[in-house]
Amino acid sequence: MFLGIDIGTSGVKAVALDESGAVAGQGTAALSVQRPQPSWSEQDPEAWWRATTAAVQALDPALRRAVRGIGIAGQMHGATLLGADDRPLRPAILWNDGRSDAECEELEARVPELRRITGNIAMPGFTAPKLLWVRKNEPDVFGRIETVLLPKDYVRLCMTGDKATDLSDAAGTLWVDVASRSWSEEVLAATGLGLRAMPRLHEGSEQTGSLRAEIAELWGMPRVPVVAGGGDNAAGAVGVGVVRDGDALLSLGTSGVIFVATDEFRPNPDRAVHSFCHCLPGMWHQMSVHLSAASCVDWVARLTGASGAAELFARAEEVGPGSGNELFLPYLSGERTPHNDARVRGAFLGLDHDTDPGRLAQVVLEGVAFALADGLDALRDAGTRVAELSVIGGGARSRYWGSILSAAFEVPLVYLKGGEVGPALGAARLAQLGVDGGNPAHVCARPPVSHRIQPDPSLIERLAHRKSAFREAYPRITPKRGH
Repeated sequence: MFLGIDIGTSGVKAVALDESGAVAGQGTAALSVQRPQPSWSEQDPEAWWRATTAAVQALDPALRRAVRGIGIAGQMHGATLLGADDRPLRPAILWNDGRSDAECEELEARVPELRRITGNIAMPGFTAPKLLWVRKNEPDVFGRIETVLLPKDYVRLCMTGDKATDLSDAAGTLWVDVASRSWSEEVLAATGLGLRAMPRLHEGSEQTGSLRAEIAELWGMPRVPVVAGGGDNAAGAVGVGVVRDGDALLSLGTSGVIFVATDEFRPNPDRAVHSFCHCLPGMWHQMSVHLSAASCVDWVARLTGASGAAELFARAEEVGPGSGNELFLPYLSGERTPHNDARVRGAFLGLDHDTDPGRLAQVVLEGVAFALADGLDALRDAGTRVAELSVIGGGARSRYWGSILSAAFEVPLVYLKGGEVGPALGAARLAQLGVDGGNPAHVCARPPVSHRIQPDPSLIERLAHRKSAFREAYPRITPKRGH
């Protein structure tokens, strides 16, 4: 039995994987996000640890006793700042926090070769600009920093006492020379840090330590090895077999991600495409990232009084695509690919007296699809060819939304059995690789296909004018600098 733990933004998931690769059990625990100021997004690292223990303890005790290895996945980019006692100095600044917009410009000016080194444009979501912000605005906190960890790696520290990370997650800090798979001392120095503040780097399936005795007792399992794991997107890709050059997935979680595995480093920062290390040796990946995806569905469900996502999908399907003049710009937390705009915010346009909850639900599904299609086009501009997309994440539960997405992308979608399990499944598979070895292509094989959704030509035609209107609307809602 192998255990995968995913430290998400809205909750922690623990998944037990049996020796055949089948999911034997799952446990979850919820998390909340604090937004003390506009564009800020923070969490208490101690909440991650409490939720992790709750999620693991929700698994059947017999499954826990049979665990032979643990892998960890997690939300990327979060700045977890620890003092000399390894305790957090302040709440973690999360991936969807937009406060460090000015610091991105400062960092690019300080390191003219930043995009060549890191393969990415500086964005507020990344960790490095956040540290410049802390240095400037919270100098007392900055002066006490001993270690900077990513969210999943703080949980690892609690589990094992080790300060370690994997290359896929580390690449999202903007402190890694992505081609050479090593920390960049030049970029670290530009943020006032050095190697001593960084955890050890590992490939995703490498063992980083073992459960501390007291944690093993608390969780009811042996003192098993813990592997490095992966950032949530890379781990999610491993979970659904996206491990070869050209394999691709669509992740519909809090954020929306299109992820393509590559066998070489292929950066394209000018279109805000992310180019990171994969969590498997000798592999990299490209991503287009949209900061609000399934979170938009949850938001509009609350706004309209729906009981949850399922009711919202049903309302939208009753109305149907292209049913009104409304548009939704889904930039609730700003945007990355292709606009790299932390200041932009979401908007409904074209509302009239006939606008009702069903039509709002429909245009939210369309708006997220169009924003993701913009990201896919940025990947295509980088020379990437996507023949089909495997779908994972909570949004994968809706076939209706899948039909809209497939039409917006003009690409087939492949739904996999167990695909909604997400990054925790990949983390468990990395644990299996780390303990038993084997060929990643075999251990991380694609799960069986549940169903496929082919692009519907009539739906493509119905959505075409709305897609064009969506793209024309972005410049109209973009805040001007200085406002």
